[in-house]
Amino acid sequence: MIEWSDTDLIMRDTVREFIAKEIRPHLDGLETGELSPYPFARKLFSEFGLDAMAADAVKSMLDRQRAKESAAGSAEPRQEKSKPSGGGLGDIGAQASMAAVMVVELAAVSIGLLSTIGVSLGLGASTIMSRGTLAQKERWLPELMSLEKIAAWAITEPDAGSDAFGGMKTYVKRAGDGSGDYILNGQKTFITNGPDADVLVVYAKLDDGTDVDRRDRPVLTFVLDSGMPGLTQGRAFKKMGMMSSPTGELFFDNVRLSPDRLLGETESHASGDGRDSARANFAAERVGIALMSLGIINECHRLSLDYARTRVLWGTPISAFQLIQLKLAKMEVARMNVQNMVFQTLARLKAGSLPSLAEASAIKLYSSEAATEVAMEAVQLFGGNGYMAEYRVEQLARDAKSLMIYAGSNEVQVTHIAKGLLAG
Repeated sequence: MIEWSDTDLIMRDTVREFIAKEIRPHLDGLETGELSPYPFARKLFSEFGLDAMAADAVKSMLDRQRAKESAAGSAEPRQEKSKPSGGGLGDIGAQASMAAVMVVELAAVSIGLLSTIGVSLGLGASTIMSRGTLAQKERWLPELMSLEKIAAWAITEPDAGSDAFGGMKTYVKRAGDGSGDYILNGQKTFITNGPDADVLVVYAKLDDGTDVDRRDRPVLTFVLDSGMPGLTQGRAFKKMGMMSSPTGELFFDNVRLSPDRLLGETESHASGDGRDSARANFAAERVGIALMSLGIINECHRLSLDYARTRVLWGTPISAFQLIQLKLAKMEVARMNVQNMVFQTLARLKAGSLPSLAEASAIKLYSSEAATEVAMEAVQLFGGNGYMAEYRVEQLARDAKSLMIYAGSNEVQVTHIAKGLLAG
């Protein structure tokens, strides 16, 4: 079986030390919402120098694009072709596995905290990176990439979850006063970071007054800032799992948007409309679910092994009971399978490619179901103790279940997998 490299293991141990010192002691506060996840995310970035690395990377990227546009003598805003986004895994290349190690370790303790970071960078900032003009990247990326500011990525609506594009009712109209502005109305829900985000990437249908069916109208992508007139960021929902990640609603009541807030500053983007950028993010996000699943499986496996060795019934450690051994063996099989999926994906990332949407859906479907099964078996192995929050497998079971819904329900993943197979 493929294993982590020595460098990856050094990173893993370093991250574990940080988590043990800075995150685990505060888990109860994070889970109840008493503590905000953002200071912890920023401390993580500061501790590992990720904020400085991000600042340097953004500066270099912007300098290259300025030089390119200057050399071309272009007066029009243009988009630089960006490398594929890793969906929160960072730059795709030699550092991919080290970043993955960090994601796996964070998922083992709080996928809510991980989600706040992953959505802000892997969805919010990466959409601006891949579709924004130079001016838009200069405006928003420096503070987002260092986590000085937090982003939300808003596509889901009350009546448009799995049918994200066809059922979308949030719309923009041209202001019609010669300003070039747009007027935004509608509502989004289940938005990670929504209650607290400084920057919001919002998808909306263009209502241009034609007779085109609403389902088929172009999807445009805008960047909003918190506090804009007409924008309301609702309070955080109470949830079953991922409780350390604030999730809420957004309301748009005649929000006036200047043309420089339309990503790419054109309705006819070279790489397609907003649907195309969202689909690219879907694939990366679903691959990320495998890393989160692996973190939960690893932690449930570790806790279950420790408990089985020390819990005594009828004068015998329960690890001697065959049914307990069966649970532990199945956990190990799930761990091996999901870890191998992760390694296969990392190999492709290092080669410069992402899995197709169908492949990403298959990875998401299997890994999320495996994590949920392992977590529920861990609760069962712990018996009454497993139902108590003190033992943590209770939290892991709640968090694992969210992965079967998060990033597209598993029923939708089946559809994408089947379409990919039948298209061939």
